[in-house]
Amino acid sequence: MTTLPKPESPIRNSDMVKAASGVELTIRGVVQGVGFRPFVHRLAERFGFSGTVENCGSGVVIRLAAPLFHLCRFLKGLEKEAPPLCCIDSIDTKNVDGFFADKGFVILSSRQDEGSDTMIPPDAACCSDCLQELFSKKDRRYRYPFINCTNCGPRFTIVHSIPYDRPRTSMKCFAMCPRCEKEYHDPADRRFHAQPNACSQCGPQLSWHGEDGARILCDDPVAEAQKALRQGKIVAIRGVGGFHLAVDAGSNRAVGRLRRRKGRKDKPLAVMVRDVGAARKICYVNKAEEEQLCSWRRPIVLLAKKENSALSDSLAPGISHLGVMLPYTPFQHLLFHGPRCAGPLVMTSGNRAGEPLCTENYEATRRLKGISDCFLLHDRNIVSRADDSLLRVARNRPQMMRRSRGYVPEGVPLPCELPDVLACGAELKNTFCMTRKSTAYMSQHIGDLNRVETLEFYEESVRHLQDVLQAQPAAVCCDLNPDYLSSRFAQSLDLPLYRIQHHHAHAVSVMAEHGLVDKTLAVILDGAGYGQDGTVWGGEILLSGLTDFARLASLDDMLMPGGDAAAQEPWRMALSALWKTYGTIPEKSIPLFDYIDPVKKEAVCHMMENNINTPRTTSCGRLFDAVAALLGICPVSNYEGQAAMELESLARLAVGGKQSGSAGFGPESVKFSIKQGVEQLVLETAPLIQDIVDALEQKEKLSAIALSFHHWLIISLTAIIEKLGKDLGKKEVVLGGGCMQ
Repeated sequence: MTTLPKPESPIRNSDMVKAASGVELTIRGVVQGVGFRPFVHRLAERFGFSGTVENCGSGVVIRLAAPLFHLCRFLKGLEKEAPPLCCIDSIDTKNVDGFFADKGFVILSSRQDEGSDTMIPPDAACCSDCLQELFSKKDRRYRYPFINCTNCGPRFTIVHSIPYDRPRTSMKCFAMCPRCEKEYHDPADRRFHAQPNACSQCGPQLSWHGEDGARILCDDPVAEAQKALRQGKIVAIRGVGGFHLAVDAGSNRAVGRLRRRKGRKDKPLAVMVRDVGAARKICYVNKAEEEQLCSWRRPIVLLAKKENSALSDSLAPGISHLGVMLPYTPFQHLLFHGPRCAGPLVMTSGNRAGEPLCTENYEATRRLKGISDCFLLHDRNIVSRADDSLLRVARNRPQMMRRSRGYVPEGVPLPCELPDVLACGAELKNTFCMTRKSTAYMSQHIGDLNRVETLEFYEESVRHLQDVLQAQPAAVCCDLNPDYLSSRFAQSLDLPLYRIQHHHAHAVSVMAEHGLVDKTLAVILDGAGYGQDGTVWGGEILLSGLTDFARLASLDDMLMPGGDAAAQEPWRMALSALWKTYGTIPEKSIPLFDYIDPVKKEAVCHMMENNINTPRTTSCGRLFDAVAALLGICPVSNYEGQAAMELESLARLAVGGKQSGSAGFGPESVKFSIKQGVEQLVLETAPLIQDIVDALEQKEKLSAIALSFHHWLIISLTAIIEKLGKDLGKKEVVLGGGCMQ
């Protein structure tokens, strides 16, 4: 996600302040739980101000007593020197007549207000100061696996409600020892009001458990985990937002056991490495990618794999990229430290396929039984689940693929103020959204809403975000598809309900992200969305406004033999594409035919001929499936998007020159056909399929055909956009939908 540029200054009304009177500053944004009050305390003392600072529902309130000779410099310091996790949205200033303060500056206790405007920060990776203490034998927190300060540590995943104070977090059950208490109340200390502050004497502890969940007494649970990982065992590790399942990423046997037990046949597995140097041994890392890897948010970053690395071949089969992240919790750093430290580790979500993350110890030992060989647990409760975030870098800018830990609950500023609205999201890869005034707050990644357990997590997360925002929706939005569980949930709330077409929602989300308010051309390439005409959309060009849209163009429609089954079995879409092109299934030399059961092939042909369970779709995702299956690379998908990802990776081979070839429709000679449909322009796919079949019969390199398909899609859609933009006088275009990833 790209955040909007902030205005030059967030200060409001500063020219109305009189130097002879006291002043009250109300700071809104991410200003609680980030060391903002001790920062203000130090700043005020630097300029000789007397006054107070306190957390409240609207943010942070600062009162400064007259004289205000250095107010401008103080305000500049607030903007320029704020702590790294702080994000100031606005500073309102007003005079307070009759405000007097004793000499000195005081930090007051937090107070709760109605109509809260503040927000807690996301979870932050362990900072360099804490890491130095973690590995310093002279420090009292040496090797303490929950070390943190105001600049790092858990936030969103441990908080129940705001203001962000210890009694409202899962740390409330850990009473601080005298030394931690002293740090907590010392404005000059780095741990002043660090809500998770603790040490080995008073804070959370790690424990080591066998495969049945029974505790095994030991001196060092981290050392036991290191030993188990070296032995090829699967270790379930309780983190900040849920569990990971970890194995040695260099062991084919260990990775294979994990895949079999978890039921994750081919889907790529993320890897955690000690540092950037270790990442460079297995992947190519440019400067922009390094910045993302090392940021305090610590996302998984998709990196191009190096050949002949020491990693298992089965981490991301058929995919050119690997998801890599660095440690972000103290105990993860400990895993990679010492003479017997772990090498690269698979760190995949701690759940069974399709289920939400485990968070509780008892829950994990029950649900992960039969997958994990042992458990590294701790006793700090997780209030809200949060998966690892995932992004890739394109043209030196981050492109968010999954927004969760490290980013949630940061808001996205909107170009207008709205009532409190709950937007319930779709079925696959669900996230939901709450608006409060002129900000949209997106939830963490929820997952596919096709299980009771995931629905429960979804409903729990909706309640939690409402508590954190202290907002009750006045209206609710849902997808146009009435069968989505998210749509049914929206209906159950007994609020004014707005049904939104799936791809219009994709378009408006990009518009909101970039502050666009005028009608804009939108290219939405997606898997599936319920269309207004009752068909399945997914390859659309819209003229999108914030509240309405017109469908201007689309891909040509194809049949989906078997309905949803066609998304799991791309060979069905390949047959559909051939049927669309030739009116039958031709006797051609196509790799696909080596993988299809002739009986199933005949059954699908019968379905298409008689229009039995064959809904029509313009889905770009299904077109990717059809092309991939025609090339024989993914006749059956084991996870969503597999065919498209493998097709992209195959095309990269041609880009890199590793497999040369010259299919007859490269970028210099792309042929496409656009026709006028009943209501919109239609990009015909039959000529594309015919060219692919001809190229296959001529024994062209599969990588060259895959690359040429991408060229065809880009060039033909660009031609349509150029035409529509000229006709309508539009120059801005937004791009959205799953296929755009």
